[in-house]
Amino acid sequence: MEAVLVAMSVPATTEDDGFSLITDKLSYNLTTTSDVEIVTSSNRRIPAHSGVLASASPVLMNIMKKPVRRYRGCGSKRVIKILGVPCDAVSVLIKFLYSSRLVCLTEDEMERHGIHLLALSHVYMVTQLKQRCSKGVVQRLTTENVVDVLQLARLCDAPDVCLRSMRLIHLKFKTVEQTEGWKFIQEHDPFLELDILQFIDDAESRKKRRRRHRKEQDLYMQLSEAMECIEHICTQGCTLVGPSNVVDNNKSMIAEKSKPCKAFSTCYGLQLLIRHFAVCKRRNNDKGCLRCKRMLQLFRLHSLICDQPDSCRVPLCRQFKKRGEQDKKMGEDTKWKLLVTRVVSAKAMSSLCQSKKNKREEAHEQEGAC
Repeated sequence: MEAVLVAMSVPATTEDDGFSLITDKLSYNLTTTSDVEIVTSSNRRIPAHSGVLASASPVLMNIMKKPVRRYRGCGSKRVIKILGVPCDAVSVLIKFLYSSRLVCLTEDEMERHGIHLLALSHVYMVTQLKQRCSKGVVQRLTTENVVDVLQLARLCDAPDVCLRSMRLIHLKFKTVEQTEGWKFIQEHDPFLELDILQFIDDAESRKKRRRRHRKEQDLYMQLSEAMECIEHICTQGCTLVGPSNVVDNNKSMIAEKSKPCKAFSTCYGLQLLIRHFAVCKRRNNDKGCLRCKRMLQLFRLHSLICDQPDSCRVPLCRQFKKRGEQDKKMGEDTKWKLLVTRVVSAKAMSSLCQSKKNKREEAHEQEGAC
């Protein structure tokens, strides 16, 4: 869909318009004789005033600066031809130029002439009209017209329309692929076809990266939760393993088991691992035990995060701290350091999100109470 717009100056006869209007910058008395005629494709002539047009469009201002050519038998009016678009679209453009702040485009005008007005607003550099047309065209995107709109948006330098068109094509590619517009660009515009396919490929790659990133963040959150549970089990005690809180009551020692932590499923799984780790006989074998290796890795991760190794009650914390210092000297702790950074970051982000969520809930409760 390509509009051919021709703007040029030729002589014309004088005509009278018959109303008055105040624009944003200047006040014009339009009851005076108009000095410009807009000629459309069907040879319709729309009278206008050079001052109004020049103040609304820099392109029309440049046209007004050119001298008017006079021919024998012709009037003294300047003629501007706007061809290749419907007459009604040109009328809407002129109406908008006269009162961009006072007149809003109707739904019917946008439905019938939105694409033509987008082209006209680009050619004559009418920014406000271009913004309104861009929004209107985006709202009316369909799988049938999206390829045509994309072609026009590229010609009219409308990046927001291009982006929304690309996204719709990506979302409904199987349907768009069957349209006449897609078949047309396959035959006549292979570079646009390549750009669309490249956009779709990039979008799929971004989706895969986001999916992978979410999985990684979930893993780091699970590790962060596991670190809290290990500390909880080994310091406060829990349902199955770990030390008990000891309370001296009349010189009698009463063991009180702490309640399970909020992340009970993680906590329970770690308790089973710790019980297995304590009694496993394959732990020191050459082949080793996979469950014990996992437990040792969790203990090592805790030791790298722990900032109080002297008073820490988690098993092997001090030993792994010393081992970590040796690995640091040998430059072998890079991967562990990266893992610690990501686990700590995931924990911080989780705490921040939880804090915001709690604030929102408190605000809702206060509003409900009021």
